[in-house]
Amino acid sequence: MMELTTVLEKRGNTNCFSEANFNHLLVTMKDRTYPEGTHLYWEGDVSDKLYYMKRGRAQITKSTDEGKELIMYMYQSGDMIGQADPFFGSKHTFSAEVLEDSEIGVLEHKDLEMLICQHCDFAIDFMKWMGIHHRLTQTKFRDLMLYGKPGALCSTLIRLSNSYGEPHGEHVIIHKKITHTDLSNMIGATRESVNRMLSDLRKKDAIEYDNGMIVIKDLKMLQGICHCELCPNEICRI
Repeated sequence: MMELTTVLEKRGNTNCFSEANFNHLLVTMKDRTYPEGTHLYWEGDVSDKLYYMKRGRAQITKSTDEGKELIMYMYQSGDMIGQADPFFGSKHTFSAEVLEDSEIGVLEHKDLEMLICQHCDFAIDFMKWMGIHHRLTQTKFRDLMLYGKPGALCSTLIRLSNSYGEPHGEHVIIHKKITHTDLSNMIGATRESVNRMLSDLRKKDAIEYDNGMIVIKDLKMLQGICHCELCPNEICRI
């Protein structure tokens, strides 16, 4: 098991929990290892657990009627995954796939319910986490629905820069290799249309490539195309 100090350095989307309440989570969850390519759950499975990424990466996908898979979220160390409605028997609306060998804490909903009942301050922190989780979903669907594919692509590039970006002078390098197919699956577009949109952004000098990595050169241009509302980074993430 990872040392607590190491875990606390990688809090991801659980920063809303105080150190004491986060420790309650760590003590209650059960550690599991998942090899690359396995699934934490499938769309339609009963939602009865939450998952905390101690080490590794995972992605959340949604299948369309045409059989295409949309990438909804990408999670890394420090993030908690799952459908957060412990008091209602519901089913997952997405699937969760492990992208590399991972160490994950599994929290049963019945144990989560006990934490909420025993610690009122934990319940408040958990409500904050739920609010962030729902707002993230709302903003992603807003970007996909309201401003067309160019807006969705620019929003996705901004989210990637917030999740994996590193400033280099006035530019930001996204230190994660993202293929055009990955981007097409993130915004529900064809690979060909993503190629054209990225080419247009390069011609406008908004982005460039460096050893296969995307470099954002004009963040304000991307923000203008997607009508960016300057959400905090815990919301504007991939």
